[in-house]
Amino acid sequence: MTHRHRPVLPGPRRPVPRGLPAVTAVPCATPALAAELGVSATPVREAMLDLAREGLVEAVRNKGFRITEMTDRDLDEFTELRALIEVPTVGRVAATAGAERLEALRPPAERIVSAARQGDVLGYLEADHRFHLELLGLAGNDRLVEVVADLRKRSRLYGLGSLNETGRLVASAREHVELLDLMVAGDARAAEDCMRRHLSHIRSLWANGHQAPEDDQRPALRLDGHR
Repeated sequence: MTHRHRPVLPGPRRPVPRGLPAVTAVPCATPALAAELGVSATPVREAMLDLAREGLVEAVRNKGFRITEMTDRDLDEFTELRALIEVPTVGRVAATAGAERLEALRPPAERIVSAARQGDVLGYLEADHRFHLELLGLAGNDRLVEVVADLRKRSRLYGLGSLNETGRLVASAREHVELLDLMVAGDARAAEDCMRRHLSHIRSLWANGHQAPEDDQRPALRLDGHR
């Protein structure tokens, strides 16, 4: 077991490459998954048990593992928790970090946008993960970063593939640059409002990622204390 004494910045779970098997809502037996991957069953089972401990998959007796399904309530609660933590933290960082430290986040912010435009989902995930957690890291609270990393991992950016196909991912991507610009300008209140809007936007995208834009009927979750 590895003991970490610094803030944990684990990378996002990578999508399974095209042509490789994936665990789905239908139980998948470990030996079958291992055979398709061309490896022994032991490391696959250990990896699945790690994912189960993180709440990402669940064991099904005598059948294997399946992805833990998220309800709308789960996603609402994850989003509310993130807002309670990230909105005031963004405001504090905007007021205290200084432009030079914040500008160091310009490359990942711009990479998020370019990846979205190119349809590079993996690149988007990696840059988005780096941007958000490194930004929060400027507050100097390691445990806060770990908690948000866990919330992000559990919510898993639902519907990302569909959002990419419909082009709506680009609009969400641009919000990262907008947020950074406000923080560099030292406008803490506007940065908090932008972060709150971004999280609400993400939640509405999760809800509608499988729908075409014209079918988007679900209102965004309000993060101002009212639903």
